[in-house]
Amino acid sequence: MKRLAFALVLAAFASSADAQTPPSRQRLAPAEFDFSAAGSAGAGTSGIAAIQTIVLKGDPTKAGLYTIMLRIPAGTRIAAHTHPDDRIGTVISGTWYFGYGPTFDAAALRALPPGSFYTEPPSDPHFAETRESDVVLQITGFGPTGTTY
Repeated sequence: MKRLAFALVLAAFASSADAQTPPSRQRLAPAEFDFSAAGSAGAGTSGIAAIQTIVLKGDPTKAGLYTIMLRIPAGTRIAAHTHPDDRIGTVISGTWYFGYGPTFDAAALRALPPGSFYTEPPSDPHFAETRESDVVLQITGFGPTGTTY
């Protein structure tokens, strides 16, 4: 009887592990990110039309894990805003100038070069800008997301 119970528990664990396996696998090199087909101002962005958005995983408008990639043009200023979900960002290329606070404050911006990591805690206001070059960011959160100014 103990062996049967153990076998049932083991089978249940194995099936739950299978349920957590992503339905599809992806491997993309930087040259494979196609911003020419990207949507503008997608969910989880600041809403600025010039920002191009690619959804890499999940759906930021629904409950669950998602990852988006943004390309923000040079000379873009993003006013203070919040998102309802807890998010992390990684700078892929360019220098991202990022700050925390309820209003845009150039003195509070910190230069984040490629490889930098930052957080966007839920409902915590933040702002940013790009300067002389485009910036590519990767943001991961647990949706649904949105933006409030």
